[in-house]
Amino acid sequence: MIAFDGNFDDALSIVRGLSESYPVTLVNSVNPYRLQGQKTAAFEVVDVLGNAPDWLCIPVGNAGNISAYWMGFCEYRAAGKSSHLPKMMGFQAAGSAPLVSGERVANPETLATAIRIGNPANWQKAVAVKESSGGEFNPVTDAEILNAYRLLASEEGVFCEPASAASVAGLLKVRDRVPDNATVVCVLTGNGLKDPTSAVDHSLNELKQGIPLDLEKVAKVMGL
Repeated sequence: MIAFDGNFDDALSIVRGLSESYPVTLVNSVNPYRLQGQKTAAFEVVDVLGNAPDWLCIPVGNAGNISAYWMGFCEYRAAGKSSHLPKMMGFQAAGSAPLVSGERVANPETLATAIRIGNPANWQKAVAVKESSGGEFNPVTDAEILNAYRLLASEEGVFCEPASAASVAGLLKVRDRVPDNATVVCVLTGNGLKDPTSAVDHSLNELKQGIPLDLEKVAKVMGL
């Protein structure tokens, strides 16, 4: 395991060079075989719903997932497995939103580490997805991401990493534009244990410590 002095984009530049000059295989989403595997998630969505959703909301960092999902939806549509293709709604952290601004971000900043990427490797693929699906790229702030992060935990019992919550944060932000009776799928791309520090640092619950091993006292602390 090697830690670089730099951000994701810096590290990707180094490992790309390694894969070109040394016997090293790059398994990031730059690798086309990875996208082939990722596309099957779109197959699962259609299999479970019985058709493609009207909207697919997804976090966008390196833009591998949005590219792969679109590939999967298109292949299933061509095979007659669905009647339509979804509108692909990609959401980026506001401090790391090159696809929203159309410009590379030299120093991306966001607590959503998995999408803290200023120069997506799949930039052109993602733009093609947006144009083909009639979709959009929109920014969400860290505060909006954290709100969705907590909402997923408190209302659905889902512990995701902050970057995953960007899809739900984005949906909440543009909810007034969702068509009536539309089927919307939000993709959560990573488990919360990828970033447990965020759960501790941004929890609104007080950690209660030093509780004696007494049944009644424990119940009282729990509000029972």
